[in-house]
Amino acid sequence: MNPFDIPLPALLSQLMLGLVNGCFYAVLSLGLSVIFGLLNVINFAHGALFMIGALVAWMGKQYLGLNYWAMLVLAPLAAALLGAAIERGLLSRIYKLDHIYSLLLTLGLTLVIEGLGRSAYGVSGMSFEGPALLDGATRLPFMVLPNYRAWVVFASLAACVLTWFAIERTRIGALLRAGTENARLVETFGVNMPLMITLTYAFGAALAAFAGVLAAPIMQVSPIMGQPMIVTVFAIVVIGGMGSIAGSVITGLVLAVLEGLTRLWYPEASATVVFVVMALVLLVRPHGLFGGYAHK
Repeated sequence: MNPFDIPLPALLSQLMLGLVNGCFYAVLSLGLSVIFGLLNVINFAHGALFMIGALVAWMGKQYLGLNYWAMLVLAPLAAALLGAAIERGLLSRIYKLDHIYSLLLTLGLTLVIEGLGRSAYGVSGMSFEGPALLDGATRLPFMVLPNYRAWVVFASLAACVLTWFAIERTRIGALLRAGTENARLVETFGVNMPLMITLTYAFGAALAAFAGVLAAPIMQVSPIMGQPMIVTVFAIVVIGGMGSIAGSVITGLVLAVLEGLTRLWYPEASATVVFVVMALVLLVRPHGLFGGYAHK
């Protein structure tokens, strides 16, 4: 399709839909970057934690009658507790080993978590209704935008800004960044670094689950819903720069829009355009577009 033949409303509509998908990518890649940048852990279990957020939200509503807003808080808290247990019980034992060990360990955890979910619920998608407050849509000049998707954009961007502020502009964030450089020196000032590390991993897990709850009313809730997301998100993190918070958020939003436009112009390439960009970036800048550290 000739790009100049596409009506402007269709183009703007696709840009908006890409922005919504980009918000999921941004929050997920943000959690990955926080964990890698501050803990130096390649967390392949992030997709499973995304799925847990959506599944716990569905279970809370199905079995306990809790509404969407309650699960938007409780599901990330549940994922944070699971993340803390994973970090203390497993990851803390392999920090001195090569990165490949953390990748293999978290990959194994992903297979276990998804296997348990498949045994309990199968692989068929389950519907999860969004809040009644966000029913309906807003008519824009170029499209009809569902109110829930507008909420996803707002909530995702707010989560990204608050996370950046916490890491870059608060005392706790400064201590975490300092601890990644010299943990022993920071501990001499009375800081409990093992606890800080556990809380950091728990926070990254909560971000993944938060994205999962946001996605639940849009996607079908399934134990395998995190698989396609995590592969794309890892590519986004690599492009932006492993550990770069700004890189993860900006790259997630831009590439989702690019993916949407590719779907409009050449649908066959939409599933691979992110990986083509990743290959090109790695050839020119092996550390990614925005460097490789969260505090840079």
